[in-house]
Amino acid sequence: MADFGADEASSRSESPEQEGRGSEDRSLLHQRLAVRELIDTEVSYLHMLRLCASDIRSHLQQLPPGDLDVLFSNMDDIIQVSSRFLHRLQETAGKEEEQAYLIGNLFLEFQEEFEQVYKFYCANYDQALLLVEAYQKEPELQKEIQGVIQAAVPQAGPSGLSFLLVIPLQRITKYPLLLQRMLENTPADASAHPVLQRATSALQDVNSNINEYKMRKELALKYTKVEQLSLRERLARINTHTLSKKTTRLSQLLKQEAGLAPRTEDREFDELEERFQWVSLCVTELKSNVAAYMDNLEAFLCFRPHEWSLDIPGGPVEQYRSLARDLQLEAFLQFKQRLKGLVWQPLCSLARTLVGPQNLIKKRLDKLLDFERVEEKLLDVGSVTYEEEAARHTYQALNSLLVAELPRFNQLVMQWLRQILWTFVVLQRDLADHVLRRAESSMALLPHQHISEPDFQKLLKDTLGQSSSQLRLFQENFEKVLPPSTTQPLFPGSEHRVQALLTRYGPGKLYQLTSNITGTGTLDLSLPRGQIVALLQNKDTKGNNSRWLVDTGGQRGYVPAGKLQLYHHPAPSEKELRGQTGIREDYWLPAPEPTQPSVPTVPTLTQVVAVYPFVARSTHELSLQAGQPVTVLEAQDKKGNPEWSLVEVNGQRGYVPSNFLARTPGPTPWGWSLPC
Repeated sequence: MADFGADEASSRSESPEQEGRGSEDRSLLHQRLAVRELIDTEVSYLHMLRLCASDIRSHLQQLPPGDLDVLFSNMDDIIQVSSRFLHRLQETAGKEEEQAYLIGNLFLEFQEEFEQVYKFYCANYDQALLLVEAYQKEPELQKEIQGVIQAAVPQAGPSGLSFLLVIPLQRITKYPLLLQRMLENTPADASAHPVLQRATSALQDVNSNINEYKMRKELALKYTKVEQLSLRERLARINTHTLSKKTTRLSQLLKQEAGLAPRTEDREFDELEERFQWVSLCVTELKSNVAAYMDNLEAFLCFRPHEWSLDIPGGPVEQYRSLARDLQLEAFLQFKQRLKGLVWQPLCSLARTLVGPQNLIKKRLDKLLDFERVEEKLLDVGSVTYEEEAARHTYQALNSLLVAELPRFNQLVMQWLRQILWTFVVLQRDLADHVLRRAESSMALLPHQHISEPDFQKLLKDTLGQSSSQLRLFQENFEKVLPPSTTQPLFPGSEHRVQALLTRYGPGKLYQLTSNITGTGTLDLSLPRGQIVALLQNKDTKGNNSRWLVDTGGQRGYVPAGKLQLYHHPAPSEKELRGQTGIREDYWLPAPEPTQPSVPTVPTLTQVVAVYPFVARSTHELSLQAGQPVTVLEAQDKKGNPEWSLVEVNGQRGYVPSNFLARTPGPTPWGWSLPC
């Protein structure tokens, strides 16, 4: 009996130790089960990702390429990271005693990589779901997609694409739970405990950062979206809530301007915004300069000297025409196409990318006013509503997004800008090389190619001097036969308007335009040659005497003073006075005035030249270019008015003002010949 009691007492004393050992064994078993689950599920997860990236994506080629990029996003990057992680994870299998410690360190090592690849995938997940919903509305397409998925992953069931796309999201959120289970089954005094604790906290931070990044991207997408709304649609969106928000923001802004409320200062953001505005200005200025350059290039290409037949005999002229033709049709045309594709289009794309950040910066100012108002209320009252708290978080997320993304964005824009400028320089260099190579081959055929450079320069100076003397002599002879500057004929139907201006301002204030003008400013007028205007002021608001304020009888504005000459209104003849009450025949011609000594008469069937350009205003008139040869058929109109002459130009006949024509001097041989 005594022995039995002793054995019983001994068994009682040993049971707590045995229970402790049993508890440790159970914890160790649960820990190993959690490790085994981690490795096994990682293998299955990686296998599923590879199925999606290879088999399923390759059999969905009927979808647009852009859709496949959205659906599978950066799954290839996730596969690459997960493959390395699984390989390192399987290496710990032979070290059971320190396996938990090694796994904890492994998660800490892959923390940043997990965050980088998964946050991008999660941010694009909602767009992928929108595509899935769109496919479900097309039964035939949905049936094809479902067949491909069922063949590769039968367990996907009717969920199809949705089942596959959510797998990466489930995996990254599963990691902290598996680590937590391992941590719970690890003794507090074990070396693996603090490592697993840090790893669990790190993976929880990864998930929090992914959610924060996703929210920022949603805000950016919301506020960078540019909607083309009509005025009616904009007015339809105005409601009491919108008016209340805008009124509150305006009130907050006015209080800050008046010094009644503090203004939040963020020097880091202010510096980033200043840098962004400077970059935006560079892009805008460069785009404006390139646009002007392309306009000038287009105007240059419109000038085609090789299409004109020069009255200069000899081979050099033909060689020059051949060179100009080749450059026009090959070198410059190729340069224009490359300039548009490699400089202009990328520059326009770069300018469009600036719109999103600009909208975000504007929206941040609105949200900042809401944030400051909520902060004031929080200090005064100590609590805020759910809506105000949401506005507070919106500003913080938007500000964090801009502070995080603007430096990288500014850097990328500057790289893009440098590449565009470098491309422009290379295109200019290639054009110069092309022109020089083509010019050298043409120069080798010229008769003076054997002449040394000093002799060629002397020949060039002598030839230009001789040509200049001939041109000056021709100009002097031509000016001798030019008619004096006279009043130009009025436009048909403008007599009443001129009479109204004359009655209102008097004859001393009436001026006539000597050439066409095109207004370049908001108050500048665009008027045709011959228009009658009345002078209001002989200077503009800044005291500039070269711009005069005039009245056209319908609108007022500024015109260049050098384009105006005083209009001498002719006194009406008795026949005109008698005909004011009747209907004029041939209203398209001015009233005949047979006797006007100031208008030079031109003999019939005379070869003359047009001194000024003239634009026909009816089918009875004929347009002229300055310097164009003209044959005069009749030196007066049907009523005998010598102000108009019937002429023929290039087989066409019509009336032109007589004072626009002049006899040409006797032909003087001009031009030059090059020595052989």
